[in-house]
Amino acid sequence: MIPKTENLPACPVETTLMLIGDKWKVLILRDLMPGTKRFGELKKSIGNVSQKVLTAQLRDMESNGLVHREVYAEVPPRVEYSLTELGRSLKPILDAMVEWGTEYKANARQGS
Repeated sequence: MIPKTENLPACPVETTLMLIGDKWKVLILRDLMPGTKRFGELKKSIGNVSQKVLTAQLRDMESNGLVHREVYAEVPPRVEYSLTELGRSLKPILDAMVEWGTEYKANARQGS
């Protein structure tokens, strides 16, 4: 469920930061860009995130319409996460972050 317009900040940058400004959310987006993953795969690829925090972040992203959670009626239960169309629309932002971060690291190595 996407928040109603009246609940969103007036500033578009603030709105974007509200939705993906958390460290873990950006890493979740990064790891789901290539495709669907299970919870354990996400936890392993992200690294030092606790199960509780990852669950909370995924739920928040799902409620904001960025992530889709699919539960399969199997034993044991299987849950998969993928980006919605809205979540995938953030790809240019992540690409820009990759480019900026790469350039920053290159300049930092040169002592600039």
